[in-house]
Amino acid sequence: MPQFDVATFPTQLVWLAITFVALYLVMTLVGLPRVGGIIAKRRDRITGDLDKAQRMKAEAEAVIAAYERALSEARTKAQHALRETAERLAAEAAEQQRKLAESLNAETAKAERRIAEAKATALQGVRQLAADVAQEAAGKLAGAAVDPARVKAAVDAVMRDHG
Repeated sequence: MPQFDVATFPTQLVWLAITFVALYLVMTLVGLPRVGGIIAKRRDRITGDLDKAQRMKAEAEAVIAAYERALSEARTKAQHALRETAERLAAEAAEQQRKLAESLNAETAKAERRIAEAKATALQGVRQLAADVAQEAAGKLAGAAVDPARVKAAVDAVMRDHG
């Protein structure tokens, strides 16, 4: 085998050195810069993605904070509107109750007046009937005509005492 021949060792070592230096130069000048460029691009992309993610996170937090503020304001407005509506409805109900009470009181007063008028009319009719009956009875008992004014006065006196 020629590789193990001691006489060819110096030339093999020279060619080994030349090949090593050539491969070293090719790797240093061509391969490693490309790999370094790829690594730099990846690092830049990762850094950019991280920065973008950080910005998006900050935006999302800002949007969430704005949403929570808007939600809080909406709740406050809803509670305020609910309270105003409840107060307004309570006031309207109180006003309707007051009007209904006035109407009922007026109807009650009218009914009481009608009852009093009917009672007075009925009592007047009863007085007249009592006077007529008393005059008839006294006339039959006495056998003579009785003065209608005296009979009416007697009936009025009895009704005042009992009525």
